[in-house]
Amino acid sequence: MTLGEYLEQKPLYYKEIDYERFPAIWEKYKDTIKVPRIIHIIGTNGKGSTGRFLAHYLHKIGVRVGHYSSPHLLKFNERIWLEGADASDALLEKHHRKLQKVIDHEDLDAMSYFEYTTLLAISIFEGLEFVVMEAGLGGEYDATAVFKKDLTIVTPIGKDHEAFLGNTIEQIAKTKLNAVEKFAILGKQSKPVYKIAKEYSRKRGIEFFRYSFFYTKEEMAKARRTIRNLGLPGFFVDNLLTGLAAAKFFGYEIKWRLMEDVVLRGRMQRIAKNVVLDVGHNPMAAEAIVQAYKNRRVILVYNSYEDKDYLQILQILKPIVKKVEILPIYNQRIEDQAKLEAAISSVGLPYSEFETIQPDEEYLVFGSFAVAEEFLKHYAPGEPT
Repeated sequence: MTLGEYLEQKPLYYKEIDYERFPAIWEKYKDTIKVPRIIHIIGTNGKGSTGRFLAHYLHKIGVRVGHYSSPHLLKFNERIWLEGADASDALLEKHHRKLQKVIDHEDLDAMSYFEYTTLLAISIFEGLEFVVMEAGLGGEYDATAVFKKDLTIVTPIGKDHEAFLGNTIEQIAKTKLNAVEKFAILGKQSKPVYKIAKEYSRKRGIEFFRYSFFYTKEEMAKARRTIRNLGLPGFFVDNLLTGLAAAKFFGYEIKWRLMEDVVLRGRMQRIAKNVVLDVGHNPMAAEAIVQAYKNRRVILVYNSYEDKDYLQILQILKPIVKKVEILPIYNQRIEDQAKLEAAISSVGLPYSEFETIQPDEEYLVFGSFAVAEEFLKHYAPGEPT
């Protein structure tokens, strides 16, 4: 069967995960794939943009590099990027056929959607110099954690996926940082994360570097100018500096002009004159959005997965929102609309169901990849700018 047919049989969401399954499967087949040097990205927010900044830069200076990220916006190919472009349908099918021949049927049936696509990606990336590999749910138990890592990048850690990772920042940070092997670069963190990193450094001999360790004040100023020139909000500066710190870690110099054409899909992406799209879906992302929209008010096109803290997200976003327009989505993970409406009312925001974009209003489409996908497929007023 084709890759698409095979993946259609796999659920995209699991309420329980067998953490031992994929490490055992990888142990059986690891000698069939030569894995490049891995730069693992863990954290709660900013993994996608941090990883793309790094992969883009390495590609621009001539390094053969791949970037594995998830989920995708419109097409599965977006998850597997190599040497400047998304993997082609032909390349995906070639490596899918290869894996179907090598892996036992029992293991093929057992693997989750994400586990199989992780294996598919590493097969496609064979022969590259580096792979920037973004974790899915977390850290030590993530499918991406089975590979030997040359470096781990830790983007800001906050609350998300509590059912799997823990209910406190400390619990979540430990689960994520347990994936670090020897070296890690820390993005901007809260005090509890720095404290745990210090503890892990002492007990496990891990070397943690704050991203600022790699830069002069002049270089940080160049990073801020780069983000302004890209038309992105200021909070992306930390992501850029964190990502490119990894290039510096491996001995590469930074030429900031090479970042002028980087594209971040779904990350504060202006897809029309009056519409910005962002795939953020947790309180930390909402706080960053509020900073970006300070002293402005928008119509929020929104929906939420049932396991997200959408009440807190709406409370955070309230100062910049004049009205919420609920984007209808028919997905097993999406919250019941009546519950979402009750939450919006409790925050004190007016709401209605989304119908269309009005030319004289400013819109923010926010709330997960599912919201972004639905909007882009059916409602987007024009091509991304």
